[in-house]
Amino acid sequence: MHHSHRLRKNEEFQAIFQKGKSAANKQFIVYSSLSDQTGYRIGISVSKKLGNAVVRNRVKRLIREACTRLEDKIQTGIDLIIIARPGTELMDFQSLCSSLQHAMKRAKVLNAQTLPKTHESNEKHDEKRG
Repeated sequence: MHHSHRLRKNEEFQAIFQKGKSAANKQFIVYSSLSDQTGYRIGISVSKKLGNAVVRNRVKRLIREACTRLEDKIQTGIDLIIIARPGTELMDFQSLCSSLQHAMKRAKVLNAQTLPKTHESNEKHDEKRG
């Protein structure tokens, strides 16, 4: 994730908290707000409840890497704030990626045409049962 895609200032965070919409799952809260930027911007918040500075920075690095992998799926012209909930620090990278993608789907910030189709895998699973 490029430095220009990051939210850093408190005013930017507060504006998104106030005018944005939120969606959550067990591990993440995602706030989203429309922006006049051409790309997208992401702010990451990790509470001290998750652990010491080493643990919090590791979680932030993993979230940034997950966002980099989802980069082509995230809508443009949107600002996001991702808040990690307690328990995130115990997750491996694959679990964190899938949980973050789930939270972003709930927030409706991912492009629909680039998401994998899940109903096909469900149909195959149903065929194996019966």
